[in-house]
Amino acid sequence: MTTRTHTGGKTAFEGQPRLKQRMYEIQTPQQVRQLPIELPEEARKQSIEMLNQLLADSITLYHLYKKHHWQVAGPTFYQLHLLFDKHAGEILQTVDLIGERIQMLGGVALGMPFEVVERTRIERPPSGAESVPSMLARLLEAHRTVIKDLRQGIELTEQSKDYGTNDMLMSDILRMHEMHVWFISQHLVNTPLVGEDGMA
Repeated sequence: MTTRTHTGGKTAFEGQPRLKQRMYEIQTPQQVRQLPIELPEEARKQSIEMLNQLLADSITLYHLYKKHHWQVAGPTFYQLHLLFDKHAGEILQTVDLIGERIQMLGGVALGMPFEVVERTRIERPPSGAESVPSMLARLLEAHRTVIKDLRQGIELTEQSKDYGTNDMLMSDILRMHEMHVWFISQHLVNTPLVGEDGMA
């Protein structure tokens, strides 16, 4: 027999979902939870602020790669279509790492598109499709923005002894972005496909 409870004079099944609930925030973005990780609150606040900026820029770069993945055209379509998707997937993994690290430090990770748009420092691309050289150059500039975030974050976390965040930024994220820059930049090198004298 199903158990019933009486709420506000009405009979309801315990298994019935309570829909349309809207309550207060249990933690604002400005608040930092106290967690026993032996790291001062001020150090955690600085790391959280830095990581949320990195998160906004990383999410934007992920979507930029997906846009180019869908819209790329021309003789290098197949290679770039696959490369853009591979890079997007790798960046998406770091997005999750960053968001979870913010929560581990007692912060609130931004997660909504409007928050990303408000915070990102990556230049907004046009809605239409661009030429391949423009796509590649735009991606390199976006990587430059993220790498700048990373290097500043590495210095900050080194000074504050936030070694967990420091290791994540260096080992899991910075090297990946440097690899992406290498792969993308090589597509902008103008080298002949055959000998310079016209001979194969």
